[in-house]
Amino acid sequence: MPPQKVRLGTPDYRRISLALFLAGFATFSLLYCTQPLLPLFSHHFHITPASSSLALSLSTGALAGAIMLAAVVSETSGRRALMFVSMTAASVMNIVAGLAPSWPLLLIARALEGFVLGGVPAVAMAYLAEEIEGKSLGLAMGRYVAGTAFGGMSGRVAEAFLAEFVGWRAALCTMGVLGVLAALAFFLLLPRSRYFVRKDGFDPGFHFRAWGGHLTSRALPLLFAIGFLVMGAFVTIYNYAGFRLMAAPYHLSPTVIGLVFTVYLFGILASSMAGSAADRLGRARVLPIGLILALAGAICTLSPALPVIILGIILLTVGFFVSHSVASGWVGRLAAGSKGHASSLYLLAYYLGSSLAGTAGGWFWSHWGWHGVVGFAGTCLTLALLCGIGVGRLSRQQVAETR
Repeated sequence: MPPQKVRLGTPDYRRISLALFLAGFATFSLLYCTQPLLPLFSHHFHITPASSSLALSLSTGALAGAIMLAAVVSETSGRRALMFVSMTAASVMNIVAGLAPSWPLLLIARALEGFVLGGVPAVAMAYLAEEIEGKSLGLAMGRYVAGTAFGGMSGRVAEAFLAEFVGWRAALCTMGVLGVLAALAFFLLLPRSRYFVRKDGFDPGFHFRAWGGHLTSRALPLLFAIGFLVMGAFVTIYNYAGFRLMAAPYHLSPTVIGLVFTVYLFGILASSMAGSAADRLGRARVLPIGLILALAGAICTLSPALPVIILGIILLTVGFFVSHSVASGWVGRLAAGSKGHASSLYLLAYYLGSSLAGTAGGWFWSHWGWHGVVGFAGTCLTLALLCGIGVGRLSRQQVAETR
């Protein structure tokens, strides 16, 4: 008799939730700790805003590609060990980036960091989908995404604060040390997989068939598109908000701009609430709400009034984390098999959105200022909303066809 899947309220559920929270924290704090430093990189290395964004875009781009490889490796090496090695190696590369003497070497370190981080996101989502029972999965996924929100906030706020008082190099090294500690705690907490079936050898055909099956499904490609578009819009706003708020008429310091990123606290709450709401109300109802909130937030940032801009960033953040939490959990539910491969495709699209849109947003910023940035982000979110409506319709059709 196979072991029972982990249920809400059990000790294993609490250990898994905390361990995956730490994994989300480490991944996003390391990945996005350079975002508030982009104006400082631009000044220190005498580069353009779009060029400075490569410190983030190269990491997310390398991570996007590595996710596919990680999905393959995790099928033979196991989930837990791969995530631990990835978190530890990425933390070390963040320290190397802080010590890099030149801009090209810093970019190389950041690209390698993103590559080794690929072993966490797709594998974490697959682990949850395999080990947690269906009725408890939404909340567990929401808590993991909450960890990513906490990591994103901590990375941005701590880096901005440390950079102003001890310099950006020490700030990057400090985040690397915290990542190592999070990796150790993660490894001690996370139970070994019980439902994972290790595959012997390397069969390229199996992996291509698994990816191809997910890409030819009716609903999953729409979820992949949502991940690309929502992440692209979110990163674009966050990348260039610092440049806007440092310039006239605001002239905010890096520390104050870092404090603006504490709005991630709303994302932490929204992620957990969205996962629970999706379990109770249905994903087709909750996902469009998140996308509409994100779009409304982007539009609010067009206001010249600083309080309204911050309100817009709050709404954008809440909407983004609601959308991502629901969409990522939905992938695991809709995937008929090879859930790790389905998760890897979603996250490939998700991080490509961050990499490509994050840099493309610099072009809109240079040519049309903040209106161009919001126009680009708003278009992405509108398309994502249309995809979300489409997934809901297809999901209802599938339910009706199985009755």
